[in-house]
Amino acid sequence: MRLVFAGTPEVALPSLRALISAGRHEVVAVVTRPDAPAGRGRGLVRSPVAALADQHGIEVLSPAKAGDPEFLDRLRELAPDCCPVVAYGALLPQRTLDVPRHGWVNLHFSLLPAWRGAAPVQAAVRNGDEITGASTFRIVKELDAGPVFGVVTEPVGPTDTSGELLGRLAESGARLLTSTVDGIEDGTLVAVEQPAEGVSYAGKITVEDAHLDLTAPAMAVDRLARAVTPEPGAWVVFREERLKLGPVTVSDVDGLAPGELRVEKRRVLVGTATTAVQLGEVQAQGKKRMAAVDWARGTRIGAGEQLA
Repeated sequence: MRLVFAGTPEVALPSLRALISAGRHEVVAVVTRPDAPAGRGRGLVRSPVAALADQHGIEVLSPAKAGDPEFLDRLRELAPDCCPVVAYGALLPQRTLDVPRHGWVNLHFSLLPAWRGAAPVQAAVRNGDEITGASTFRIVKELDAGPVFGVVTEPVGPTDTSGELLGRLAESGARLLTSTVDGIEDGTLVAVEQPAEGVSYAGKITVEDAHLDLTAPAMAVDRLARAVTPEPGAWVVFREERLKLGPVTVSDVDGLAPGELRVEKRRVLVGTATTAVQLGEVQAQGKKRMAAVDWARGTRIGAGEQLA
């Protein structure tokens, strides 16, 4: 089949590579978000998907909106049979969805209908899900509600960050997406409507959402810290400035009030509503990331100082 692949960030690269290397279908173009400012110089940078397409000599389409007339005209000229999608990052209007005869097939990183929305992996980690996965489905107007072609499952480890989990799902999901496109072409796959029960939503996580609430139980603090690693990154307030935190470890130490710090020779503990958590890496404003014990040694934490 003739494919137009839509995606933007690095998580989409395994799927694009898999479709290209399989050789069964022709990727005639990619659709990606426009070049965006990045780095200290804030110069315009190609998206990871655009950069990979450039390497393979594949046409890159970067419309400001997926319903722009010029983009639609070019899409119709390309005449794709199917448009696989992985983390494109923009809404697709119905007139765009109607172009390929087999529709737009999205790889979504959850077991639908659970965790529809922008941040399904983060939601699975924060919620304490033991199993998650990825689903391929035909895109419809309603958010992540289209009929499902196939799924893969993935256990959520007790120390998994969302970045680690998403990395594994990107690889297994790439295989799922490739087999889905193959099945659509040969007619062996039939999409099944999602059940009405079990629907949940995972909205985009903001920087403010990543503020750790140390008055919550240790398990909740641990889950949130892992859920927002690496982006946008967990943080607390220390001496009226933000202190970024890596994942923490739940300890069995009792007796520390929420936010209370205890500096020991080989670890730094902070109290929660239940037991204390041990800090891993920290990053003060204007400083490099470092082990919490090194930060505490250099900071000279006084008696009674707290994180908030």
